[in-house]
Amino acid sequence: MDQTLKISKIKDGTVIDHIPGGKSLKVLSILNITGHVNYTVSLGMFVQSKTLGFKDVVKIESRFLERDELDRIALVAPEASISKIRNYEIVEKFQVSLTDRVTDIIKCSNQNCISNTKEPIRPEFIVKTRKPLILTCIYCDREMFEGEILSNL
Repeated sequence: MDQTLKISKIKDGTVIDHIPGGKSLKVLSILNITGHVNYTVSLGMFVQSKTLGFKDVVKIESRFLERDELDRIALVAPEASISKIRNYEIVEKFQVSLTDRVTDIIKCSNQNCISNTKEPIRPEFIVKTRKPLILTCIYCDREMFEGEILSNL
């Protein structure tokens, strides 16, 4: 078995591991990581994984994620693990978690939904199923499926 690192270690920052293969570009988009950042971002796509078959990995030097960013990642990669790195060592490791309700992360795809008007309410969804991901708007009962959800992030 090959024991070499495919992506080098980072000194300080965040590692997002166990992203389903091919979804790391959406994770980068969620985090507003474009080609114009002043820190190192390493990306491994379709890396072999014993549990997933293939996975993606993102390493972000000198950046730690906020709670709302973790909630967004949970929609794209509900089994992703987050490692906080300091001085090349993991100081904290945890899995993202998709809560039973999703608030203020995406908009309802129903243009006639009250949450898309100028009313002072926050978009809110109930997680109907996790696999496949289906969310239901609490205002209009519109069901949103994974493709729609990902395009609204």
